[in-house]
Amino acid sequence: MALVRALRRALATLADPAKAPAMQAYMKSEMPYLGVQAPQLRQAAKSVFAEHPLATFETWRDTVLELWRSARYREERYAAIELAGNPRYRGFRTLEALPLYEEIIITGAWWDYVDTIATHLLGELLRHDLDAMGPLLRQWALSENIWKRRAAILAQLSFKRDTDQKLLYDCIAPSIDASEFFLRKAIGWALREYAKTEPAEVIRFVRRHEARLSALTKREALRRLATI
Repeated sequence: MALVRALRRALATLADPAKAPAMQAYMKSEMPYLGVQAPQLRQAAKSVFAEHPLATFETWRDTVLELWRSARYREERYAAIELAGNPRYRGFRTLEALPLYEEIIITGAWWDYVDTIATHLLGELLRHDLDAMGPLLRQWALSENIWKRRAAILAQLSFKRDTDQKLLYDCIAPSIDASEFFLRKAIGWALREYAKTEPAEVIRFVRRHEARLSALTKREALRRLATI
């Protein structure tokens, strides 16, 4: 695909092999890095996307998947996520895109991929179709896959006063006793963001479940609040 080839050329031009090992080590990534910093990557991707518009949902979806599945460097996968969330393709991001998001979450299986999909793309779908997305996120919250659970917990991260409290708590509940770091961290992070608009409610939630919440979760949830 022309877009994929152009993007790889652009990233290769920006590559800094001296930075790549440290980036790979920080992310604990088996996939190597080119050494392209995030602002450079976003600007290059934006330019390539503008030069190679995609006319249909199928072409957009397939191009995202080609970038994702055939990636040799982690920046190529970041670019796939950039393409998925590009404003030009907002009209394509309907429930029909859910299998695409789910594949990225399951096969990516790390926070840098999952959190972007959860907080931006799943959140976008949730804002537009709560009736469909609410039950789906509740199902994901029960999944054996920890990354689908994390995505469900974080989907409302930017919602502030629009947060559906019951849905948030329903997505937290199946993981409240989990020993997995990334679930404990996600619960704390989601509660901390909710506390920016509903601090008293978050304090009540932590008090109510204090015996079950990990120290990490409580610390994250109450970071900007008075201790209890």
